[in-house]
Amino acid sequence: MNDRQPPSHTAIRVMLVDDHKTMLWGLERLIGGEHSGMQVVATACDSASTLAQAAITCPDVIVLDLDLGGVSSLAIIPQLLQNGNTRILVLTGSHDQAVMEQAMLHGARGIISKDAPPELVLKAIEKVSHGELWLEQAMLGRMMTQLTQPGGGSAQAIAVASLTLKERKIIAALVHGSGTPAKLLADQLFISEHTLRNHLTSIYRKLGVYNRLELYAYATKHRLGELPPAA
Repeated sequence: MNDRQPPSHTAIRVMLVDDHKTMLWGLERLIGGEHSGMQVVATACDSASTLAQAAITCPDVIVLDLDLGGVSSLAIIPQLLQNGNTRILVLTGSHDQAVMEQAMLHGARGIISKDAPPELVLKAIEKVSHGELWLEQAMLGRMMTQLTQPGGGSAQAIAVASLTLKERKIIAALVHGSGTPAKLLADQLFISEHTLRNHLTSIYRKLGVYNRLELYAYATKHRLGELPPAA
């Protein structure tokens, strides 16, 4: 670890977590490639070393295996996100829908299969580093099917319940003025445009949407357009 060069200002700083050394070796060479635009700043193979290395390096993205020697790493995701900078991309060989759902509810920004092509892994890291959500199409389809089936809305209910009163008001304002420019929307809410962007980022993360259009569609579908009662 100590022989690595400091990352450039533009490189995406990546930490790799997997209990299989062969997988780590391959990922490190893929992600640390000369033209990847990324740099591996730490590796770990268990929960304790993951937390320690993340605290030291504060990476942009942690590529996290959910199964570390038979121990789930779900529980440490919230701790890894406490610095406010790091985002989590789960790399998994599992197809367990409940596990995927829990990973997203714990704060992961993306999930990608260990069988994914190398270029897709790099793209997922890049997208997640920019604050976007990443789910492979088949996985996204399964999750959306789960959420729209009768009795399958538990994750959706939890996501909506996690919204703050301010976030609910922002969603309601957006629904009632879907084409309103961000600056005007911020003025209507008596907040700065920067604050509005921060709130929207939080809302996107909680609801698993990418942009205002998707948020509008989600809010309309789940009837989030009504203004909540005043606090």
